[in-house]
Amino acid sequence: MIVKVVRVGCVGLIVSLLAGVQICAAHSKPLTAHPASGAFIDRMVNEHGFRRDELQAMFAAAELRPSVIERISRPAEALPWWRYREIFLVEKRILGGAEFWSDNRATLTRAEQQFGVPPEIIVAIIGVETQFGRYLGKDPVLESLATLAFEYPRRSQFFTRELEEFLLLAREENFKPLEVKGSYAGAMGLPQFIASSYRRLAIDFDGDERRDLIGNPSDAIGSVANYLSKHGWRRGETVAVQATVRGDRHQALIDKGLKPSVAIDNLSDFGVEPSGAIDGSRAALVHMDGANGSEFWLGLDNFYAITRYNHSALYALAVHQLSQEILAKVGEQ
Repeated sequence: MIVKVVRVGCVGLIVSLLAGVQICAAHSKPLTAHPASGAFIDRMVNEHGFRRDELQAMFAAAELRPSVIERISRPAEALPWWRYREIFLVEKRILGGAEFWSDNRATLTRAEQQFGVPPEIIVAIIGVETQFGRYLGKDPVLESLATLAFEYPRRSQFFTRELEEFLLLAREENFKPLEVKGSYAGAMGLPQFIASSYRRLAIDFDGDERRDLIGNPSDAIGSVANYLSKHGWRRGETVAVQATVRGDRHQALIDKGLKPSVAIDNLSDFGVEPSGAIDGSRAALVHMDGANGSEFWLGLDNFYAITRYNHSALYALAVHQLSQEILAKVGEQ
């Protein structure tokens, strides 16, 4: 499944202790060396009118990246909540969020007016994703997506589609595909949009006739707001509320998943009681492994909208809690 190659340099391997012979591991293979690349190039030429010689030259200059497979196999979302939370709910990120808000106040206000998404949520998402643009990712997007498309069977179909979307995006936005860098999974820019989301949901929010999520905070802010709006964000409603449970009937709610499906008025039928006021009509119940034991949270429609950005309750709760810390910090200033 995985081509065992070394990406950079020459690693000495002792193949015979008696002889002390060292050999050099092969350099990473170019994308054109993979059998799947030919069929993919054929499709891009036949379906989208790309030039075969340009794609072949591009793929010959790019390499498979085995480290991408290793990293996608151990995502942060596999951590328990209390450890995941520690990554994002830190003073540096809270202060950074307040500073980003101050620097982009007018744009954030305009985004809320247009899309209904409050500044603290937009800022928190950009903070969780890239620490407000400080860490955009160092992996060549083309190489990451091609490696996952060709070498990761479990999600090959998804990443093959994203590789296709990335090349279309590069042509539309006049990117140089070999130069664009992002996450190991191919996400790009301040808000870390994958290529299909970039093409469908990124917007030009400052009127310069470009959709630049990599270097333009205004476009990033507007695009995050647009993304959440298109995925069901409800203006003025609650995101999540902690809850207490009694008995074992609540497990039936947890088993229903992240999409809110139970009327707030019916929560008591399942032994669930919200710990605060709720603006919304439906909820999902989420169980988290907290530092001091189990935590139960009611995720509302806006919580679910955040999980469309990253399909993880851990992610959505981290965004929610970080947003509240940033909002409090801004209120102190």
